[in-house]
Amino acid sequence: MHIAVVGLSHRTAPVEIRERLSIPEQTMEDSLQRLRSDEQVIEASILSTCNRLEIYTLLRHPERGISAVGDFLSQQSGLAVEELRPHLFTYHHEEAVGHLLRVAAGLDSLVLGEGQILSQVKKMVRLGQEHRSVGPILNRLLNQAVSTGKRVRTETNLGTGAVSISSAAVELAQLKVGQARGRDELVPLDQEQVAVVGAGRMARLLLQHLQAKGCRGVVVLNRTVSRAEALAADFPTLPVQCRPLDDLDHCLSTCSLVFTSTGAEEPIITARRLEGLNRRSSLMLIDIGVPRNISADAAELPGVDSFDVDDLQEVVARNQEARREMAAEAEGLLAEESRLFLEWWDGLEAVPLVNRLRLQLEDIREQELQKALSRMGPDLSARERKVVEALSKGIINKILHTPVTKLRAPQPRQQRLASMGVLSDLFELHDDPPEA
Repeated sequence: MHIAVVGLSHRTAPVEIRERLSIPEQTMEDSLQRLRSDEQVIEASILSTCNRLEIYTLLRHPERGISAVGDFLSQQSGLAVEELRPHLFTYHHEEAVGHLLRVAAGLDSLVLGEGQILSQVKKMVRLGQEHRSVGPILNRLLNQAVSTGKRVRTETNLGTGAVSISSAAVELAQLKVGQARGRDELVPLDQEQVAVVGAGRMARLLLQHLQAKGCRGVVVLNRTVSRAEALAADFPTLPVQCRPLDDLDHCLSTCSLVFTSTGAEEPIITARRLEGLNRRSSLMLIDIGVPRNISADAAELPGVDSFDVDDLQEVVARNQEARREMAAEAEGLLAEESRLFLEWWDGLEAVPLVNRLRLQLEDIREQELQKALSRMGPDLSARERKVVEALSKGIINKILHTPVTKLRAPQPRQQRLASMGVLSDLFELHDDPPEA
């Protein structure tokens, strides 16, 4: 068995590639079943966010398994494997474990220390469990990643003041508004007519940061107005108008700054839509959805500035250096957590031998038990039979406890193999232990 991760992220692929591999929750079950349908994939889980698509797997054979995952990604994206390959990364075993822990801790995020990624890893665990695509190996690894992410945020300063994609989007708006006024700095947004399209988690964070940056009012548009109203109720000091998505054209005509964050699989704002509007002012569009909510051709129109998640690098770079120092605090914790998982994994090497020993001892126990019961005669009650059987099982478990514990304990692999060889010889367990 072999642990591997194959994926792409904001570091390796532009948004136009990432959006073709975005997997929404409603199709996740089908995607996981397609992955698991290949005999090389024993367990699988998928992490799909605006900045990454990563597939964590337990494979029978490394090369054939990685090839199967590549075929899945090709089918999912509609791109040939050769077109995808330059954007993909592949990590095996120890590197795969370390990568997952870094992701959960926010160390591989566009914004170092981003908090939202941990909830996305939790979601990956939940979906893998619900759709039964993860087994004991990935289940343990993914849950350890979640606990590691929590530990990093509790025991280090990385989570202190950590920014998110949403806050970076608001800072990008501040920077671009400032530059339009001839000032290369972040400016308040108190003079902007602002709209937010969507009412999910990202929209909530947008409202939090817009309020903090001086915004005087926001229009929230959503397919379900009641959901927008529930969101607005959490911001009593920020004037929020809630409108249906059908009012989008009106907001695009009257607002100067529009953020989009919806789950739409196709762009909802296009150049063609904007051309038909009688806009009153210049318009800035900031899209943090993947797949993108705003088509690329929107930026070609006069008076329209359009930005997507890849453009956030400009403001992220301003804060990154200070956060790198905080990230260094977390590296020691990640190394410790990685070692703990790999020690547990190494201990699995002894499981087949232990199982053979247990079967052998169980056969002996059963034979001797039947002999003893036959000698005791028919007068033995059912309760007495159960006591004798429990006694024999207890003896076997006591005998096995020490060797099993020692074989599974953290130790150099050569030492474990030597112990396994001795045990195999002494009890004539016919299958040989693995070679060094």
